[in-house]
Amino acid sequence: MKKFTKSSTDKKICGVCSGIAYYLDIDPTLIRVLWAIMTLISLGLFGIIAYVVMACIMPYDNEVQ
Repeated sequence: MKKFTKSSTDKKICGVCSGIAYYLDIDPTLIRVLWAIMTLISLGLFGIIAYVVMACIMPYDNEVQ
């Protein structure tokens, strides 16, 4: 069973987007681009806040057994 975790190896900032991509089994670049578009559309408010919250609450993949 897949766990919803941040990636500890494939990360640009905190590994949130690559963790989401791994969970959904799609390319991390696609998630990063979609996240950037969502952030620009919402004038930065939703994207940045959501990323910070997820970076704080999601464990790294090497911390979960």
